[in-house]
Amino acid sequence: MIVCCTAASAQGTAYVSSEKDDALTMIDLATLTVKGTVPTCKRGRHIQLTPDRKIMVACTDANAADVIDPATGKSLRRVPLGDEPEAFDLSPDGKTVYVSNEDAGEASFIDAASGRKLQSIKVGQEPEGVKVSADGKTLYVTSEVASLIHVIDVASAKITSNVKVGKRPRRMALTPDGKELWVTNELGASISIIATATHAVTATIPLEVKGARATDITPVGILMSRDGKRAFVALGKANHVAFIDVASRKTTNLVLVGKRAWNVALDKAEARLFVVNGLSDDVTVVDVAGAKAIKSIPVGRVPYGVAIVE
Repeated sequence: MIVCCTAASAQGTAYVSSEKDDALTMIDLATLTVKGTVPTCKRGRHIQLTPDRKIMVACTDANAADVIDPATGKSLRRVPLGDEPEAFDLSPDGKTVYVSNEDAGEASFIDAASGRKLQSIKVGQEPEGVKVSADGKTLYVTSEVASLIHVIDVASAKITSNVKVGKRPRRMALTPDGKELWVTNELGASISIIATATHAVTATIPLEVKGARATDITPVGILMSRDGKRAFVALGKANHVAFIDVASRKTTNLVLVGKRAWNVALDKAEARLFVVNGLSDDVTVVDVAGAKAIKSIPVGRVPYGVAIVE
């Protein structure tokens, strides 16, 4: 097993979590080749960078998050996240981890330093997606079974609103101005757009792929460009990623990628989109300007998420 060992070599790296290998695969952004792996805890799933540029990965079977220093490839600490953690987000200061505990039907607030549970809030069945507002005051959590977005006031740890969206909501993205929350509906082949001022659904974007049945269009991962003009959505079993114009609510491009396109990440220049394909065990690199796939990179078994360090 090769582990990244210097700060210089850690720059320009995509880290891909794996549900089966208990390791992160490292992709060199310059060469688009695998340069090694970093060991981590069991069943790594959601992965993102902390405010201080460390890597945090939720390990569902370990009931914890692993915090890894990309400069050394070493684990700094394990943060207990409760039973069956799948997705999480961090407060803007990085001090609190907000996590969905699927089996318990709870959203938990965890102290990132000590691992102590600060709050636990009952939500709908099978909570998954977690997103905190830029000001840190509002938390959004999806309930897959109830088809709800729970709006939680962070200060009081109370649900202030329950918003009905499409069937089986999974992940969310906020527009840069914070005015809209975009939600992928995995079994609804759609995106629900929620106005954050009113917590009302203002639009629903249907997702279509020529030749694919609606039941095979299963959107999960979503992210926004920094300027808020475009959204990128992984379409699951449809094996495509959609480019959506935010202003017009229209799909402008569809790019064929690997099997079960699950989660997505952009490099710093927003020139390349990295699409994690859970059933073909690879990552598709997409040229954003040309809206075309340029390379498929084999990674770990059942890859789940990707985070990029530059």
